[in-house]
Amino acid sequence: MNKVALQIVTFLGALSCYGSVNATEARTALVPLPSIDDFTNGDGWGFGLGLGVEYETAYEGSDEFEFEVDPAGGVQYRTGDHLFFWAGEAIGWRTLVKDTWLFQSSIGYEEGREEGDSDDGRLDGLGDSRSGVTVLLEVRHALTEDWRYFLDGRVLTGEVGTLGIFGAGTCLACKPNGTGWEVGAVVTFHDGKLANRDFGVTTQQSIDSGLPATDVDSGYRSTGFNVSYRNYLHKNWQIFGEALYEAFGSEVSDSPITRNNYEAEIGVGFIYVF
Repeated sequence: MNKVALQIVTFLGALSCYGSVNATEARTALVPLPSIDDFTNGDGWGFGLGLGVEYETAYEGSDEFEFEVDPAGGVQYRTGDHLFFWAGEAIGWRTLVKDTWLFQSSIGYEEGREEGDSDDGRLDGLGDSRSGVTVLLEVRHALTEDWRYFLDGRVLTGEVGTLGIFGAGTCLACKPNGTGWEVGAVVTFHDGKLANRDFGVTTQQSIDSGLPATDVDSGYRSTGFNVSYRNYLHKNWQIFGEALYEAFGSEVSDSPITRNNYEAEIGVGFIYVF
């Protein structure tokens, strides 16, 4: 994994030099943060279509890694300081208040773990974990006018349980069009429902899989670090990249489902902005 990650980071670094010369700054994003897609150019519609490739853990707590190819982009409509969006399995709204507060809400679909996600058969007997509709509520607050430093709070809740994410970040060499580097750190907490969906083993699952029955309490889940990158290679072509490392807490790490005490992923992709 380290070799793959190094190659992608080196690739992004080289392209950042190219992009800084060939990028366009005609667009102005609602919020100048690389982690937030914005395909609009002032009021009106914005469209983006592309593809991303990720190298990531096969499931939460897995020691197996795999490549995954996913579509990227979305449809957006902006009016003033409000932006409505549809991307993948989520539809939502975000708004900027007094230039320093970003509020976002969305409805999406959270897919659960499948028994076949482990090529080594380590999930045999556990069945598929629950999937369901989720609601995301997010608030970001800029500590400086240019969003160089900011605080971030998110709550994801629904049929599968509740996850809380709280952190802070900094934007490096970011521009009004939403390009640059963003680095963040977060801590996460889960309720018992989500904790046991991902890391618990019921009595029946224990009989079927041979793993010890496990009940995971609500509370601290993990500490994570993430890096996001976005740039224009041409007037309409964006490149984006992201990397994530998440270290699990002791109770999650002690689950028989957990083979690694961390989760990691790195990805890169391209989007054509219409």
